[in-house]
Amino acid sequence: MAAGDMASTRLGAGQQHLHPLKRRGLVLLRLTAIVFAVLLFCEFLIYYLVIFRCSWPAVKTPTDAGGLGTPEPVLRAMFLADTHLLGAVRGHWLDKLRREWQMERAFQTALWLLQPEVVFILGDVFDEGKWSSSQAWADDVGRFWKIFRHPPHVQLRAVAGNHDIGFHYQMNTYKIKRFEKVFNPERLFSWKGINFVMVNSVALEGDGCDICSGAEAELLEISHRLNCSREHFPLYRRNDANCSGEDAAPPDEKYTPFKERYDALSQEASRKLLWWLRPRLVLSGHTHSACEVLHGAGVLEVSVPSFSWRNRNNPSFIMGSVTPTEYALAKCYLPCEDTVLTTYCTAAGGLVLLTLVHAGLVASPFHFGWNMLRKFKTT
Repeated sequence: MAAGDMASTRLGAGQQHLHPLKRRGLVLLRLTAIVFAVLLFCEFLIYYLVIFRCSWPAVKTPTDAGGLGTPEPVLRAMFLADTHLLGAVRGHWLDKLRREWQMERAFQTALWLLQPEVVFILGDVFDEGKWSSSQAWADDVGRFWKIFRHPPHVQLRAVAGNHDIGFHYQMNTYKIKRFEKVFNPERLFSWKGINFVMVNSVALEGDGCDICSGAEAELLEISHRLNCSREHFPLYRRNDANCSGEDAAPPDEKYTPFKERYDALSQEASRKLLWWLRPRLVLSGHTHSACEVLHGAGVLEVSVPSFSWRNRNNPSFIMGSVTPTEYALAKCYLPCEDTVLTTYCTAAGGLVLLTLVHAGLVASPFHFGWNMLRKFKTT
């Protein structure tokens, strides 16, 4: 055999050897691109696509109604509830990672797209504040400020919930002061001529304890200046039977009677609040589900669902356009957890199929369909 023929043979063998390596490299590149695209969509883009559909509700002002003069300023307020940041005792690291990442992406996306001026968190900011040690509390607070970081011009206010300071017989002055050191302790918050009262509803037991007496005295002192009220426990209602909507309580929970001072405020405490504060709007958390209730004299109470996937598949928050005389509310849904899980499962199935096709263990769906079409045409 001539030397040229031998060289040609070796070159052909080398090309045949490189061809499968090149194919493997292309398949690996394809798989990597798919994984990156799915992660980008499920962990970032889906929040923008979902929250982009939300918009601030329009609120009537005297100028809109044909009045003269300067229009009333409109405050854009965002209300969310029951974030339940997991602690050192019950918080599995994977649960923390998944649910806290979800809340961080949802909150940061909402801040960027919607530009609220004030954010209210209606209780149960933490899951284990009622028993956490000083070190565990400090760790939880650090994670909170990472998740809910915001620019200086945005105000963030939080109401204490039973998971933050404990129920009535678990709370004490130390836990309350610890919470108020992180979040502004003032009960009355005023901006653009609108007054908001932050109610520590856990302290409204009505048994005359020192903490309860102090809380009632504060409410009496500021009652004449109230426009709106926000608290953790909902005002008294028998159950959630009259609540509707896709984020209301499940059918098997709607007719479960509420326990006074546990699931809702007592009738006595509810009457006191409505009489002292004369609110035009009440927003509450605690139940993790949505509800709207009209109390005496037509006072609307809105129960805000949980903001976390840990408590519901379809979390949401409330957007409020508020003036000194009017308000308008709208709900903004976050991505559903099962949508993200379904996307991941579908992508994983596609990756497995692509790998099997490349390995020659399964026929390509395209070639299979093409062969079936050819057979159908020839018959």
